[in-house]
Amino acid sequence: MPHATASWLVDNTALSFTQIADFCGLHILEVQAMADDLAGAKYTGRDPVHSGELTHEEIERGQNDSSYQLRMQKAPVDVSRTKGPRYTPVSKRQDKPDGIAWILRNHPEISDAQIGRLIGTTRNTINAIRERSHWNIQNIQPKDPVTLGLCSQRELDAAVAKAAKRAPAPAEGEETPVTQESITLDKRDDKEKLIEELRREREEAAKAASEAAQEAEAEAWLTAKRAAEANPDPGDL
Repeated sequence: MPHATASWLVDNTALSFTQIADFCGLHILEVQAMADDLAGAKYTGRDPVHSGELTHEEIERGQNDSSYQLRMQKAPVDVSRTKGPRYTPVSKRQDKPDGIAWILRNHPEISDAQIGRLIGTTRNTINAIRERSHWNIQNIQPKDPVTLGLCSQRELDAAVAKAAKRAPAPAEGEETPVTQESITLDKRDDKEKLIEELRREREEAAKAASEAAQEAEAEAWLTAKRAAEANPDPGDL
């Protein structure tokens, strides 16, 4: 969850936006938007120290040197679930209706059974929200269940992909409808392409700087050698 991790680092450390963007694999403008509260979605901060991806010492090094690049201590661990109903912490159970409403609005192709497994809810609750007969429908605001911490992005993507496989193929000559999933994937691809392009530019710039330094060093050595040959030391004669 790079955005949630970046949000936590912005709120709890003095690291530069560049350091946070590099560590989380985001564009620096995304981190800037989080700091300015301009991001389209509000992310719940995720503590990378608690998960073991960073240490307080590593953060201190970064805060003391703005050019220091943070090193991940260990890769994020995917927690595998056992069979049975999903357990949701009491503090997050009130967010379930918001997550259900978001899925119903953005991914109507996902079945009720899938939503039940993702969110840990019942068909009755899902139907009540869909039919707007839920007792608290006036206060329900669709919110990304990943951001709410009700499921992981990988689980949501898997559910969307599974639902897409069940969807009937478009008839011959019929255009494939534009769905929220296709829009999301396009945006994700664009962001990944931008990040890859920026990384490639940084690598090319570093390579060019290294080559320029080597050429300058060789030129300085050659100039010194020529000067020594033109003006030999009398002691060497």
